[in-house]
Order: sequence, then structure tokens, then C-alpha cells
Amino acid sequence: MTVPVFLTGELDGPELVLGGPEGRHAATVRRLRPGERVDLTDGAGSVAECVVREVLKDSLRVEVQGRYEVAPPRPRLVVVQGLPKGDRGELAVEMMTEAGVDVIVPWQASRSITQWKGDKVAKALQRWRSTAREAGKQARRFHLPEVTEPVSTAGAVKLLAGAALGLVLHEEAAAPLSRVALPDDGDIVVVVGPEGGVSEPELAEFLAARATPVLLGPTVLRTSTAGVAAAAVLLTRTGRW
Repeated sequence: MTVPVFLTGELDGPELVLGGPEGRHAATVRRLRPGERVDLTDGAGSVAECVVREVLKDSLRVEVQGRYEVAPPRPRLVVVQGLPKGDRGELAVEMMTEAGVDVIVPWQASRSITQWKGDKVAKALQRWRSTAREAGKQARRFHLPEVTEPVSTAGAVKLLAGAALGLVLHEEAAAPLSRVALPDDGDIVVVVGPEGGVSEPELAEFLAARATPVLLGPTVLRTSTAGVAAAAVLLTRTGRW
């Protein structure tokens, strides 16, 4: 059975108490019992392998049996995700987190049906970050993905300009993603357009930032699934998978 993972900011000492929402979930939802194994992580690469010694009302007391560090994966995969409509944004975040995307950047594209404005920004961003957190634990990721503040097209251009490799998924591209030369290190930044696609002015700005348009395949994918499909190709080709 897969060892469950919980997040905590405290990993020092021979014994630890997992409290707060994580401890409550472990004790009352997962119903863990003494003698069972758990892994605790700070989400930044530090891991404590533990055994449950006592189940309290809303927490666990665990004994640390070993510690180790997980190095950040390289090259780093950054997906600039055009805002999908409805709850498809959370679906995209969940799948990309499970696959191994390192940074997810919400992009307010010109053709995005959904627009984060005013009070919507904080609420929507919280949903994306919560989704990434829970999906990361489920996938046993010890480096949780970063979900950044939303960016405009100018922000996406800046990311592409500073990347080791910038890519834009586009249905009219000539180069298939599976054949583009990849760097050994640095950031691979992939732009995924919204339901309406990347506009011509946006594409022109991306090309000026040295981005390469690439074709994902012969079929048209939804914006919520294109990111994870591209990630699968890139993670395989870089040797991370």
C-alpha cells in the first residue's frame, strides 16, 4: 500500500507531532493507526520517514526513522496556462501536478472566456494552489509545484525571454513537440492557450521573445488537457520520466 504523505513545516527531532488540518485529516479522515508508516515533507525536498506511535484527537505523534533530501528536478518545466472556463482550471492544475510540472502560471489571455478580476483573483488563485497542494500529496511529490500570481501577456513574454527554451502550443505550427531539441538545464517554458487559442498579436509577441511554435499532435486538445499532454512528452524526452 502506498505510504501517505503529509505536509509540515517542522521536521526536526526524533519525534514529531503532526497537527493542524494535516493532522486532523490523518487522524479522522485517513484513520491512521499506531504502527503505520507515513512520510512528512515540507514540500521543498526535505522528507522524514515516520511511524505512527500515537493517534490523538486531531493529530498524530510519530517517530522519525529516517530523513533524506530530494534534489529539485532538472530541467524545470514551467507551464503558462491560459485561463480555462469553469472548473477546468483546477482539472488542468491537478493533472499537471500529478505529471510533474514544476511551475504553473495562470495567464490572462485575450481570448480567455474566464477573466480573473477584483475579488475573483484571490479566490481563484487559492483554488488552484489548494488543488496543487492536494494533488502533490496524492502523487507523493516532495517538491510541490509553484502556482504563481496570474500574468498578462507581457508577463508571459518575459518568462519566455528568460527561458532556456520557450515553446508555444499552436495548431498551425510545423515543428512537432516530439522533435524539438531540448536543453539539459534551465527552464522549459510552455505556453498553453485558452479555449479560443493564442491570438495573432500574442503569437507575434511570443515569437519576438524567441519562443518556438510547436504542434502537439494531429488532434485538437482542450486547454485543460493540452498542458499535461505536453508535459508527458517533455518529461519523457528529458529523462525525468
